[in-house]
Amino acid sequence: MTLHHFTIDVEEYFHASALERAAPRTAWDGLPHRVEESLRRLTDLMGECDVRGTLFVLGWVAARHRSLIRELASAGHEIASHGWDHRRVTHQRPDEFRECVRRSKSVLEDLTGEAVEGFRAPSYSIVPGREWALDILIEEGYRYDSSLFPVRRRGYGYAGGGRDPHWLERPSGRLAEVPPATLRVGGVNLPAGGGAYFRLLPYGLTRAAFAQAERRGAPATFYTHPWEIDEAQPRLAVSAGTRLRHYGGIARMPAQLRRLLSTYRFQPIADTLRIRAAVRAGR
Repeated sequence: MTLHHFTIDVEEYFHASALERAAPRTAWDGLPHRVEESLRRLTDLMGECDVRGTLFVLGWVAARHRSLIRELASAGHEIASHGWDHRRVTHQRPDEFRECVRRSKSVLEDLTGEAVEGFRAPSYSIVPGREWALDILIEEGYRYDSSLFPVRRRGYGYAGGGRDPHWLERPSGRLAEVPPATLRVGGVNLPAGGGAYFRLLPYGLTRAAFAQAERRGAPATFYTHPWEIDEAQPRLAVSAGTRLRHYGGIARMPAQLRRLLSTYRFQPIADTLRIRAAVRAGR
């Protein structure tokens, strides 16, 4: 049976890129913080289904919820980096990005006592023209990335990228890439790995993407956020489109996630990479 990846981008509701104008960085510390409660709801649901996942944690969150991150690492979840303060790669210079991934890795490793191997860019913002970020990840000691979403979409996407875990050969060395799940229809990759696509579109889209991955013998990588199950989060003043994208479908998320978690088997991304490396080495 194929072992898939259930991943969580650990951030507050106000970190979402879609809410940047309504919740500027200068306002963050004055807004209600809800990530601990909603993340516990998510990981409790995972526990009910005996699932260990990969948590891409913002350094900003880890610095404010140290005991929670230690607790989740002790429960067997992989702790990986989501950067420091949810600034997209497209909004950073190389030196700023280096400081971001170095700082978050250091804080997370100090908290857990374990090496942080993985990174996911906020809003999948390693896009064509920003491949220098991959070299910086290698230089800073990361083993894999999960940022190249192989879809064509305004704002993010790495059209033409691989759909399954694969190796990237870069000037700085070798890096594993673990992209979110997609559904191939008529020669086009459709996003089907989680987020608003999972909340707003029929469950069958995700089921079909997982089925395609299993036929290829590859893991599907699913992603969600703590705020996606938090009906009580403050409603910020945003456009109708943003309101649908951020708040739509939240009420049905627990049932949808329970269905997903009880149907498929999952393991942390780092475990998949270790197993594949061992098989390749003939152990």
